[in-house]
Amino acid sequence: MTVLETTSATTDICVAAPPAHPRPDGHDHYTISEVVDRTGLSAHTLRWYERIGLMPHIDRSHTGQRRFRNRDLDWLSFVGKLRRTGMPVADMVRYAEMLREGEHTYQQRQDLLEATRRDVIARIAELQDTLAVLDHKIGFYADAQRAPERA
Repeated sequence: MTVLETTSATTDICVAAPPAHPRPDGHDHYTISEVVDRTGLSAHTLRWYERIGLMPHIDRSHTGQRRFRNRDLDWLSFVGKLRRTGMPVADMVRYAEMLREGEHTYQQRQDLLEATRRDVIARIAELQDTLAVLDHKIGFYADAQRAPERA
C-alpha cells in the first residue's frame, strides 16, 4: 500500500518502502546526468519539469549547475507514478502548486488524487476485460490446434 507522508511544510513524498538513496541526506548533491542515470528521464524532461513548475525548488551550485537532492529523487518517483496513472501534466503541475500552497489545500489534493484513483480503477477494469478476451482467443486457438490430433 502506498501512502503519502509529509516530511516538511513543502514536500509530500510517496513511499511504498523507504527509498534507497545512493547518498545520505546532507551529502545528497546529484548532477543532472546522475539523475538521468538514476531515473531514466532525459535531461530535457528534467529541465522541462523545472520550467513548467513541476520541480521549481532545484538547488544550484555556485556555477549555476542544477544540484538535485534526495527529496527531488523522491518527488520524481512520485511524479513517475502519477504519469503511469495517466494523470495529465497540467494536473500534476496543479498538484505541485497546491503542495507549495500548504496544508489548506489538503482537501483539493485529496480530491484530485481520488479522481485519479477512480480513473485508474476504470482502466484496470478495461484491461481485465481485454485480458479475458485475449485468454478466450488464446484458448480457442490452442483447442483448434489440438482438434486435428483427436481425429
